[in-house]
Amino acid sequence: MPYIPHTPDDITAMLATIGVGSIEELFDEIPAALRCGYLEKMPPALTEMEIGQLMRQRANQDSGAICFIGAGAYEHHIPAAVWEIATRGEFYSAYTPYQAEASQGTLQLLYEFQTMMANLTGMEASNASLYDGASALAEAVLMAVRLTKYKTKNILMPTTVHPIYRRVVQNIVKNQGIKIIEIPYDAEEGIIAPDSLAHFAKSAALVIPQPNFFGRLEAVDELTDWAHTQGILVIGVVNPLTLAVLSPPGDWGTKGADIVCGEGQPLGIPLSYGGPYFGLMCCKKAYIRQMPGRIVGRTVDLDGNTGYTLTLQAREQHIRRSKATSNICTNQGLMATAATIHTALLGAEGLEQVALTCHANTTDLVEKLTHIAGVNRVFKGPFFHEALLQLEKPIDQVLRKLATHHIFGGYDITPFYPKLGQCLLVCATEMRTKADMDRYAEKLQVVLESLEL
Repeated sequence: MPYIPHTPDDITAMLATIGVGSIEELFDEIPAALRCGYLEKMPPALTEMEIGQLMRQRANQDSGAICFIGAGAYEHHIPAAVWEIATRGEFYSAYTPYQAEASQGTLQLLYEFQTMMANLTGMEASNASLYDGASALAEAVLMAVRLTKYKTKNILMPTTVHPIYRRVVQNIVKNQGIKIIEIPYDAEEGIIAPDSLAHFAKSAALVIPQPNFFGRLEAVDELTDWAHTQGILVIGVVNPLTLAVLSPPGDWGTKGADIVCGEGQPLGIPLSYGGPYFGLMCCKKAYIRQMPGRIVGRTVDLDGNTGYTLTLQAREQHIRRSKATSNICTNQGLMATAATIHTALLGAEGLEQVALTCHANTTDLVEKLTHIAGVNRVFKGPFFHEALLQLEKPIDQVLRKLATHHIFGGYDITPFYPKLGQCLLVCATEMRTKADMDRYAEKLQVVLESLEL
């Protein structure tokens, strides 16, 4: 609320109307031990102009840094029109469109979102949408187990899947008797070798990340065909932006992936200190009844006019809890709205241009950094969007030093992959200029020279 108009007399009159002596009495049910009491560090009352000046001073202290961090959340350009439209009242305050007759605008937009996601992934159906990429993968695992009629609860999970995603999946499914079997990656290539899967059979699903957490490109065709030969479903984990260039999961192998999920943040969602983001999920039409979340369908009314409505509503708010597939709620609608507007503004050509620019920038960055003594690529072979570098100095110290130069130098993976040594995941999106990358290389060399082994 930008302005509170109530005078002391107004407040007294309102309190008298509800029969309360003071504002404090409104909170008397909260135990005294839990209340913070007087806020001693609060400054005295300021005028509107003084508050504005104070806020500007504090904002100026937060001098921006050049960001080379990826690992699932990326700094992309977002056209100003995206959030100008998404925050209009018609979208911003709209609730779940239960009443189709009053929600045709929201429903049509979500239908367009589903169409875009299905086209990007090469799949037949999409929902709208899930909480984030990590929980979307957990939902895909649960969906795969349901589809296989619980004949097996084993899930093949490559260690090239984002470590945070793997942790979230484990937390969500561990109490449901589902066993996550981790598949090691090839130490030379940083990908899953298809011929190493021979003894991993009798599972509900194989998870395939593309690109994987290291930025490497998995052998998706071979992995998909192997899984289907064994009667195993395939879950693709993707970055939707990269699908403007890479082969879509629906085309993997002979039959394509069965379920596709991922993080939608690259499609018009700002970093925002970690959220809110949104998860996407698509699948083959034959499996749509087991897909969680909202699904919008297009139909015609009695007069033959096109209309949109929620269909196959398997949320626990709609059907018996024991039969529900998910309790995904309303808050994801705004993120899907922004993603739809963003994707429509860029179009297929724009998405492809952004993806190619990200790849070109990351390639240039890796080339510049690996010319510095003590900096080397970890894995051979092609990568996309980000790459893994090994340093001779402690990554945590390097990143702290770089931060003093207003550079966020990448993502420290040593806590997750200690056997790889001191490794740093770097990414350069279309937001990074040649000057940015030159500055990073210059400061990294200075930092490495200043640190002792």
